[in-house]
Amino acid sequence: MFYSKNVPAWERAVRIVMGLMALGFAAMSWGSPLAMGAGIMGAMLSMTGLVGFCPMCALVGRKLNKGR
Repeated sequence: MFYSKNVPAWERAVRIVMGLMALGFAAMSWGSPLAMGAGIMGAMLSMTGLVGFCPMCALVGRKLNKGR
């Protein structure tokens, strides 16, 4: 594997739900710049939730604490 997961399970679930909500908003009001931004943000949130790896969290050095 090329990456190590750095997003805990509870946060992954929240990211998936919030990403799907943002994608739903973007689909309902497509055409406005706000909807396009929400669609891009929703896609990123959903993908980081599904994969379990967030590049921005990796940049700041966040690691998944497996001891808890």
